[in-house]
Amino acid sequence: MLAYSSIAHAGYLLVAFAAAREIGISAAIFYATSYAAMNVGAFAIISHLAGEGERYVTYDDFAGLGRRSPILAACLTIFLLSLIGIPLTGGFFAKFYVFSAALQADLIGLTIIGVINSAIAAYYYLRLIVVMYMRDARDEAAVPLAVPFALAIAVLICTVATLWLGILPGSVLDYARQSAADLLP
Repeated sequence: MLAYSSIAHAGYLLVAFAAAREIGISAAIFYATSYAAMNVGAFAIISHLAGEGERYVTYDDFAGLGRRSPILAACLTIFLLSLIGIPLTGGFFAKFYVFSAALQADLIGLTIIGVINSAIAAYYYLRLIVVMYMRDARDEAAVPLAVPFALAIAVLICTVATLWLGILPGSVLDYARQSAADLLP
């Protein structure tokens, strides 16, 4: 699911580049920063749940995660909500700036397609959240719940960054604007 959603998120990034000008470039920088935080965190948790050997992970593997490992489930929920673009997450402002840049560049068609794609994507992200919290686990022993220290630190950093970019995006956005101004002649 995350691999396929990466294609959609690359599309959002391309919309920002299509807007060109300083606002499009700064939106792309902010989007890439926000996307990196939420996606690295989500992939880290999913890789951990896959266990040794990197087995194929299905939705059913996440059943009951909210009860068995509430902190992992909460962090993954934050990342998924950010990928949807829910307010108070970095993904919200990332999509907001990309779509704003596209509208300012008169790319109305791309903006409409992007918003529709976001609505469709919300289904498969929310589906995973429902499975984590509202389904009972099939096999309790299948999921490794002991979280290594390095993974815990990485997930914590990604979670804080995702929330920080959603609550206080100003400093990063200012940096992105300045960087875009420096890039353009």
